[in-house]
Amino acid sequence: MALRGGRKPRILIITPEITYLPLGMGNMANRLHAKAGGLADVSASLVGALYRQGADVHVALPHYRRMFHIDVGNLISDELRVYMRQLSNSRVHLAEDRIFYYRDTVYSNYYKESMLTALAFQREVINNIIPAVNPDLIHCNDWMTGLIPAMARRLDIPCLFTVHNIHTQKLAMAEIEDRGIDAAEFWNNLFFERIPVNYEESRSTNKVDSLASGIFAAHFINTVSPTFLREIVEGRIDFVPPEIHREITAKFHAGCAGGILNAPDESDAPEVDPYIDFKFGVDDHAEAKRRNKTAFQTKTGLEVNPDAPLFFWPSRLDPVQKGCQLLSDILFKVIDKYRDAKLQVAIVANGSYQNVFRNIVSFHNMHDRVTVCDFDEQLSHQGYAASDFMLMPSRFEPCGLPQMICQYYGALPVVTNTGGLHDTVEPLDVDHDCGNGFRFNNYDSHALMWGIDEAMRFYRLPAEEKNRQISRIMAEARKRFNHDVTAQEYIKIYESMLRRPLVNANR
Repeated sequence: MALRGGRKPRILIITPEITYLPLGMGNMANRLHAKAGGLADVSASLVGALYRQGADVHVALPHYRRMFHIDVGNLISDELRVYMRQLSNSRVHLAEDRIFYYRDTVYSNYYKESMLTALAFQREVINNIIPAVNPDLIHCNDWMTGLIPAMARRLDIPCLFTVHNIHTQKLAMAEIEDRGIDAAEFWNNLFFERIPVNYEESRSTNKVDSLASGIFAAHFINTVSPTFLREIVEGRIDFVPPEIHREITAKFHAGCAGGILNAPDESDAPEVDPYIDFKFGVDDHAEAKRRNKTAFQTKTGLEVNPDAPLFFWPSRLDPVQKGCQLLSDILFKVIDKYRDAKLQVAIVANGSYQNVFRNIVSFHNMHDRVTVCDFDEQLSHQGYAASDFMLMPSRFEPCGLPQMICQYYGALPVVTNTGGLHDTVEPLDVDHDCGNGFRFNNYDSHALMWGIDEAMRFYRLPAEEKNRQISRIMAEARKRFNHDVTAQEYIKIYESMLRRPLVNANR
């Protein structure tokens, strides 16, 4: 596909959150940090990889002034003029609305507020940013951008829609239009609760599904793991709404859907991690992890013993998804079974099950064996650096990052065989020097116990053999799970949609 004047295709990535951007993309790029989850990391990595390769990449995100540490009210007139010039001379396009300016989190727990934020963002993208950028391809992310693919299809602009989470919100077209978006232009590309008779009939009474609309209207979609996509299509994820299941399945069978794994943040590296006490790499992990373990044990109240096997729980304590009740069912049994080995469990996470674990620990007086701590970024990093194993018995997992991060730090994952966990954890086979963790098929406490038993069997191997496997797993994880690998998969989709390379091969 040739573009006028031989110019490179212009890519517009639309995201409600991001972590970092290349400095060359604009004078404010180093200040734009607004993160709630993995979407921020994958957006940043993709933009960075495209920019480094010389692609004409642009990014649209809400102008979170407070999170960007910009106090416009205190700028004098000359400073304000400079600030406005910085905004206009940039590949970063900030959606302007007062609803963004004073937020200190990306998402709200309140339905109405989150919907108003999403509508304001999409209004600015549709009305102002897309016309200004004039992109050749648009990449949207999650339900907060779900109306934009419909407009992109109306404009005949190829659009990729990434499904990070199966979460959606619904509202009437009248509500959309009341917030300044002229849905009459593209209403027939939206997904409604029931088949619309016409625009007038559906405007006020037939609600639009934000996520289903993005999937329905996009030219191509992807989930954040290949296995999670197959599980949805095969009907193995029981919480997926029927309309979302139908639309993803339709895209899949039309050859317009794929799965691309997210990757850990580049700062999640024990060689450079500022949060950990003793830095280490592939070749010197053994002694450094022992020293990190004793530092972590001291800080969290566990018995100080570098030889004690340490199992780490870093994920939120959500019984719907993360399987924390499976661990609570067997926690005392695990500690009792491996009392001679002085096995320890460290939970650094928030969630509804936190008190359940604390009650179990208090009842059995296991404070020197089990610690339950509120989530803290520094403590979480120290947990990865100190631990031998990471527990993640999820019921479902769209992608997951802890099972990849832990391998960077030389901790082996114990996980359920589902979604992104299936794609990133293979059974460890010491005899054949392959695999990277312990994966079980059944979602129950007995299966989790089996996984812990397998981990302990590995832990009791001779130190030389065990350390050689950990070094291999650390090295392989860095090559396999990184932002450049993720970005290359997205670039392949872009080039397929555009039917031409994004940059010259001889650049």
